[in-house]
This record gives sequence, C-alpha cells and structure tokens, in this order.
Amino acid sequence: MAPKQNFTAKNPLILRYHRLLEAFSKSDDERDFFFNKIEGFLIFINLDKDMDDVDAAYQEIAKNPEIFVEIPKLTFYEMKKLMEGFVNEKVYDIDTKEKLLDIIGSREARDNFLEFIYDHLMELDKWQQYYHEKSRIRIIEWLRENNIKFVFEEDVVELSRPIVERLKEHLFDEKVSKELIAARAVLEAKAKTYYSSEALNPKPKRGRPPKQQQKVELDPQLTDDLYTSVPALLRQFVFAPEYSTSTVTFSEKFETAEQLLASLKGSKVKVDTKLEILSQRLESLRSLSSKLKGVDGGLLPAGESPEKAAHQFTSTKEEPKTSKLSSFFKEVLPKKKSEKLSLQEMVKNRKAAKEVSPISKKKKKT
Repeated sequence: MAPKQNFTAKNPLILRYHRLLEAFSKSDDERDFFFNKIEGFLIFINLDKDMDDVDAAYQEIAKNPEIFVEIPKLTFYEMKKLMEGFVNEKVYDIDTKEKLLDIIGSREARDNFLEFIYDHLMELDKWQQYYHEKSRIRIIEWLRENNIKFVFEEDVVELSRPIVERLKEHLFDEKVSKELIAARAVLEAKAKTYYSSEALNPKPKRGRPPKQQQKVELDPQLTDDLYTSVPALLRQFVFAPEYSTSTVTFSEKFETAEQLLASLKGSKVKVDTKLEILSQRLESLRSLSSKLKGVDGGLLPAGESPEKAAHQFTSTKEEPKTSKLSSFFKEVLPKKKSEKLSLQEMVKNRKAAKEVSPISKKKKKT
C-alpha cells in the first residue's frame, strides 16, 4: 500500500527507543537508515541485498522527501566529544584518565577506546550508562528538530499491552471507543514530557539516596509491529530487530557486544572463568598448607613437594597420636570385660614395674 500524504496520526507515534538507538549507533558511511514520519517505522538500506532492489528503494525514498528523513551519522567531532566527555566526567583514576585521553588522540580511537573500557570492568558499567544517557538526549533532540510528536513504547507503563496494540491499529481513525480516547489522552500527556527542558537536561534527583538493592532488569512488554503505509518496494528493508539490551555497541567494526567481546584478546568471559578457577585452586592449596603446618611441625620430607604431601594428607587418614600419660592410664585403669588381661600378662607387668625403696629417717644425735 503506497503511503498517502493525507494520512494524519490521531495520537503521538509509538516508537521503540532501542531500535532508534541501534539505528543511530550503526548509521555510518556504509549504512543508511531512514525514519518514516507518518508511522515511525525505520528503513535500513542493506547493501547485501540485490542491487536492483537497493536502487529501487533509494528512488522510492527520494520521491517522498517530506515523509522519509535520514538518520544522522555520528561525525568524528561528535564521537571524540562523547569519549572525552565520559573521561572528564566519569573517570576518576588519574592513570586511567591519561591512558584514555592518549587513546582518543590516536588512530582508530573508537575501537581502541572500547577495547580499553571492556578490559577495565570498573569503567565499563559507567561507560554503558553514560552512552545510553547521551544517546537518548541526542535522539530526543533530533525528533524534536523534525517536529515528531512521539512517545517511547518502553516508557509507556500506564497502558496495558492490548490497549497499545489497539492504538497502533487505529492510529489514523478519527472515531474510536471511549477507552481509546482516554488512552490517547495519556499518550498526549506523555509526549509533552519529551518536549520539556528537563528531557534534554535531566537533573539528578535530590534528597536522600534510596537503599541500594539488587537491580532486576525486566524486558519491557512490547507489542507487535503494525504498519499500514509501508511501500511495497521498501517492505524488505524495514528495520525491526527484536528487543535486546546487548545488541547496541559504540564500535564501528562490530555490530553487537558479543562480537566485540569475541574480538578482544582472550574474551572477557573466558578470562573471568579462568580467574575464578585459579582462585578456587589457590584457596584449596592455602587450606591444605595450613593443615600441613600442624603435622610434624610443618616440615616436609626431603625432596617431597607440597602438592604431593597435600595429596597424601587428603588421601590417607592418620591415626591420632596418644601421649605417654594417656597410655600409662590405659594400662593401669581397669579394662572392660572384653579387654581383661591374662594372668601371665599381669605378672609380667608387675615385674616390669619399678620398686621404690622406702624413705628411712635418720635418728638425731643427742
């Protein structure tokens, strides 16, 4: 169905922020993304497709410049400003800051910057949060410049999923049910928040910070796509990836975070696993060495390694040593019936006992 210029949306466009974020992140000299101002869908001109279809898609977009607007590409100046802003605002370690500034001023700064960040876990979380915050402001600012009345579907928590789907279905319908009229009023109020000054300059919340709790990330309840004005020539180029927080990356070479991690030396996931195994082994060796210190004063036989001694210590059970005093009482005290000594053994023990001569008192001389 060819797009009609007289189509007018009766409520703000319901856009997916993560799709826009991905389009803004991937848009470069080799990849072109276009935004449809009527329904808000994205077109990705994939050069891997048939070149005749690609040429026809560009011609279709060129026919409707008032409907399709190109997603801006991140310039070298904007890229450098973004990285420098993060270093100056979020990095507090002096050595780390100097190293990152050196990387930003060198060749292939974008990917070398990411490789360094992913190798320093203390900075990784801060970078991801900073990148999302700045990208959100950039996207909102661009939509405002193009006079798009919109809401991000991820932010619409007041409306249920069936209601959002019906709003998409009746986007161009004048007459709708009272339920949808109320839902449209909710969208209108929400859309105004994106045009407020705080949307581009979010202020930190004041007051006492809340108690830190384990953050549970839940995927938003997103609805199915429903577009009615996509031209036939552009249907195969509609950009509609599934929701995923790990697909967006700042890299020029790699499209996903998984590809970036795999490219790093000794992928980050593998390094963490190896470190965990090594720490467990070291901990077990420490516990064994502490136990060995109590055996024979902690001395090992000549030429025997600690690992061999630890293995023998764990594999064999030594009988508890008894002191001389305990063995003496064991012989003297009466035994159980099952342990009574024979007559010969008793005589032998008596003969073995030492005889003590009585103490003789000397008479005093008068």
